[in-house]
Amino acid sequence: MAQVVIYTTNYCPYCTAAKALLRSKNVRFDEIDVTSDPLRRGEMEQRSQRRTVPQIFIDGKPIGGYEDARDLDANGELDRLLGI
Repeated sequence: MAQVVIYTTNYCPYCTAAKALLRSKNVRFDEIDVTSDPLRRGEMEQRSQRRTVPQIFIDGKPIGGYEDARDLDANGELDRLLGI
């Protein structure tokens, strides 16, 4: 199975939805909470070239946020990326 990392904040409804989507697929992921961590937020922005959360990475590749993951799921691409 793929390695999944998700950058989140504790007040973001899209972060909650993205984590729920991954959990619904029984995917284990590493969560990095950037709520009060400017260094980790800077890392997220550098890796993703985006400033919004969530930011999801599958095997080190950025796929975007919740809506991007939802769209990938709708066309079956998310399962392929996740290796399920």
